[in-house]
Amino acid sequence: MPIGRDNLKHVVVLMMENRSFDHMLGGLKARDPRINGLNGNESNPDTTGARVTVAPKAAFEGQLDHDPDHHFPGVDLQLFGGVPPGPGRPQTPTMDGFVKSYYTQASGVKASRAIMNYFAPSKLPVLTTLATEYALFNGWFSSIPGPTICNRAFAHYGTSFGQVGMDMFYLRDPIPSVYERLAAGGQTGRIYYYDQQSSTMEVINLLQKQPALFGNYDQFVGDCQNDRLPAYSFIEPNYSDHPGPGGGQILASDQHPDHTVQAGEQFIAMVYNAIRTTPVWEKTALLIVYDEHGGLFDHMPPPACLADGYTASAADTGVAGLPFAFDRLGIRVPAVLVSPYVARGTVVAGPEVATGTTYEHACIPGTVTNFFLPNYAGLRTPREKAAPDFLTQLGDTLRADADCVVFDL
Repeated sequence: MPIGRDNLKHVVVLMMENRSFDHMLGGLKARDPRINGLNGNESNPDTTGARVTVAPKAAFEGQLDHDPDHHFPGVDLQLFGGVPPGPGRPQTPTMDGFVKSYYTQASGVKASRAIMNYFAPSKLPVLTTLATEYALFNGWFSSIPGPTICNRAFAHYGTSFGQVGMDMFYLRDPIPSVYERLAAGGQTGRIYYYDQQSSTMEVINLLQKQPALFGNYDQFVGDCQNDRLPAYSFIEPNYSDHPGPGGGQILASDQHPDHTVQAGEQFIAMVYNAIRTTPVWEKTALLIVYDEHGGLFDHMPPPACLADGYTASAADTGVAGLPFAFDRLGIRVPAVLVSPYVARGTVVAGPEVATGTTYEHACIPGTVTNFFLPNYAGLRTPREKAAPDFLTQLGDTLRADADCVVFDL
C-alpha cells in the first residue's frame, strides 16, 4: 500500500452545487492539454438555429438570474437536443441542447446564450490553483441526469432508491448511509452543515433520526484544530443569503446559480486552509466535487454505467416514452483531490482515453466504506460495489510543507 494511503486517517468531501466541468475548469486546457476542457470552438444552436460558441465571459453573478433547468426533462433536452426517445435518437448524447434548454427558462434568445459562457482560470484562483496543484479528474460525472437531491443521495447511499427528482423522502429501502455503516463498524462519520439557517439537505433522511451524525462548520474547524476529525466528513456549504450572528449578511457559498461564485471560492479556500494549517493535514484527503452541472454546458457525453437495480418510470422522468434504468450517468462536474501525498499537476484520465477511469458520486460511499470497513458485508447496490476508488492518486512521497499552497484569507 502506498505510504499516503497507509498514513490516511481522514477523508473529507466538500460538495458544492450546480456547476459543470467546462463552465468552471474548461479554460485550463489552454494551460495543460492533458486536461479535457475546451478548445474554444465548441458550440450549440440557439432557438433561431444560430450557433453559439463557448466564450470566457462567465460572470460571478447576475448572468444566470433565471436558474438553468437541471431537472430530468431539461437535462434530457441538453443531452439530446430535443430528439425524442425512439429509433431516431442517437445512442451517444450530442450535447447540443443547452442553449435551447436555457431559453425555456423565460430568458429570451440573447440571454439563453449565456449558458455557453465559462470562467477564465484567472477568475477562479482558488479552484484552479487546487486543480493544478493537486489531482484533477477529467471524468467525474454526476450520478444521474437530474437535480440535486437524487445526486446527493448517491454520495450518501450509493443510490437514489429509484428517485430522479427532488423527493427528499427517498428512504424506502434498507441500504444504510455511509455514516450509519461507519458507526455500526466502530468508525466515525459526520455531515457538517454550514449553520442553522442554512440547514442541511439531509434534514429529513438522517438528521431527525441520527442527530449525532451532524455538526456545523465551526465544529469542523475546531475538529481540525484539535485533531479530532472523524474518519469521514462531508461538508455542505451555505445554501442561502441570511443575517449573521453579529449583524451583517452571510452570503450563500454553494455557487448555485445565481449565488455569487466568489463566495464559494472563499469557502473552498476556508475548508482547504482549515485542513492545511492544522495537525490533520498529513493524514487527510480532501475531495472537492459538485453535485450536478446545474444546466451549464459541458462538451463531454456522459457514458453508460452499471445499473443500480432500480428503474424510474416515464411518469417519474417526465419524458414521454423514457423510463430510466440508472444505467447512464449525468453531466460531468469538477472534482479535485487534495493531499500532500498527491503529486503536483496530477490529471486523472477519464473516458476520453481508452485507459481512463469514469468516476461518479457512488464512488464516495464505495471508497469510504472499502477503506475504513474493508470487511463490510452489508447491503449495497451493484453500482456502488463496482465504483472505482478515488484515493488511488495518493502516493509514497510526502510533499514538503513549503510545497503546498496556503490561501491568504
